[in-house]
Amino acid sequence: MSRAPGLDLLLELNGTEYTEENGYWYKIEAHRVAPSREIPHGIRYNLTLHNQFNHRVLGFDNAHAIRSKKRGRFKGRIVTYDHVHKSSIDPGTAYIFSSAQQLIEDFFGELNRILEEAKR
Repeated sequence: MSRAPGLDLLLELNGTEYTEENGYWYKIEAHRVAPSREIPHGIRYNLTLHNQFNHRVLGFDNAHAIRSKKRGRFKGRIVTYDHVHKSSIDPGTAYIFSSAQQLIEDFFGELNRILEEAKR
């Protein structure tokens, strides 16, 4: 059976927690669920990075719905579950989930950027 790109790796990373030397730490939670309107890809995930004070500074998840910001002259809002939080107070912005592999790359790309900034 052919699996989606990166799915096996994402599922293997479930439960991973790692603390960096500077006190920042990350946690990965991911498991399969029945596909639904809210989670059409069938993967429930929560990938978070926390600073040394245990404040979430980055999070990719689909644990709750968010409303996309209004654009242009149209007043309708799209409700999405896949989203990213870029601070501890960010309510989330839509994230376009294309594959588990891309999710992993996007998370670790942002994680590495934040850790590099924290060094300065």
